[in-house]
Amino acid sequence: MSFSNLKTNRSASIDKLVAAGQSLGGDGKSISKDEERFWKPTVDKAGNGYAVLRFLPAPEGEDVPWVRFWDHGFQGPTGKWYIENSLTTLGQPDPVSELNSKLWNSGIESDKDQVRKQKRRQHYASNVYVVSDPGNPTNDGKVFMFKFGKKIFEKIMDVIQPQFQDEAPLNPFDFWEGADFKLKIRQVEGYRNYDKSEFSASSSLLGGDDTKLESIYKQLNPLVVFNDPKSFKSYDELSRKLSSVLGLSGADAQVMRSAEALMEDDAPIVQRTAAAPVQRSAAFKPVESTSGDDDDTMSFFSKLAQES
Repeated sequence: MSFSNLKTNRSASIDKLVAAGQSLGGDGKSISKDEERFWKPTVDKAGNGYAVLRFLPAPEGEDVPWVRFWDHGFQGPTGKWYIENSLTTLGQPDPVSELNSKLWNSGIESDKDQVRKQKRRQHYASNVYVVSDPGNPTNDGKVFMFKFGKKIFEKIMDVIQPQFQDEAPLNPFDFWEGADFKLKIRQVEGYRNYDKSEFSASSSLLGGDDTKLESIYKQLNPLVVFNDPKSFKSYDELSRKLSSVLGLSGADAQVMRSAEALMEDDAPIVQRTAAAPVQRSAAFKPVESTSGDDDDTMSFFSKLAQES
């Protein structure tokens, strides 16, 4: 929608965001390769960091101001890395998720250990305006995409759909009645922790100056690119990559390719096409990360893979 329509119709935004949050049951979005467009926090030697961000509305022509997607990042016994978008983002079969389900259901503890190393990871992304970035002040006043995990998304949904009667719903993506997000990072047991992060009281961004806000609105990065099938390799390409990373061949590779059939109780595999994705039984559920926000871990994995 246009900037003027965004301002006029924002009263209905809360209900749309609640519905969008509740609809995240199984499908997600893809990942962008343009890392320069993403803002990343700076932390000190102790692993602590602080910044103030403002989540921004959906870009023109889009309905929801965030996307969700999954990927995998792990190193195989060959020393090679598997860092790829997961086709489960598009609601399609993915060879790693299928193999993980097969291994997890084997009942063998070593198989479960392997699954834990190569589980899928959940991410979200939104446009943000950097209000204050003490670690990198050159970012102040700029628009970026921000990739974050489940913990931060839960904080967003907590203010959109509060649990207590004395709390009024707040749309943190709104220019005029949203709120600054104080990102507080601590190092807890070797992992980044965002529990102290919080939203400030409702306020207008940049004093509600429509000229400045419209300029920001025109800078928003499109989010639809995250679920563009062009951002994903085909099932067969991913299978070959997975076999190479895990060092699978012959009978082992056949076990991987037949994983989905086993999950379907020996039902025939439907040909994998965009028009006819494989239908799974209710027993199939991709094994995914439960450790919260691990975008920083994925960034670290990517750098290692590029250096190797």
